Amino acid sequence: MSPLPHDGATLSGRDRKGRTLRIARHAATERVVLSVWQDGSCLATVRLAPEDVVEVVAQLTRTLLPADDGRAEAMIN
Repeated sequence: MSPLPHDGATLSGRDRKGRTLRIARHAATERVVLSVWQDGSCLATVRLAPEDVVEVVAQLTRTLLPADDGRAEAMIN
């Protein structure tokens, strides 16, 4: 099992026991790594360039707000 991120965070999933999302910054490669874990085993990893993190945050914001009221676009733009 990989150690927990030194520079980042770990979020516990609510739908499945033992599921976590690890968010880590790797300064040497200038990447932010998102990885999905289940009971200590890594299931998937995505390595993002810093400019891609902004787009991920924007898309997460869009999914939380109702699409028909215009608030998501106003917050992002």
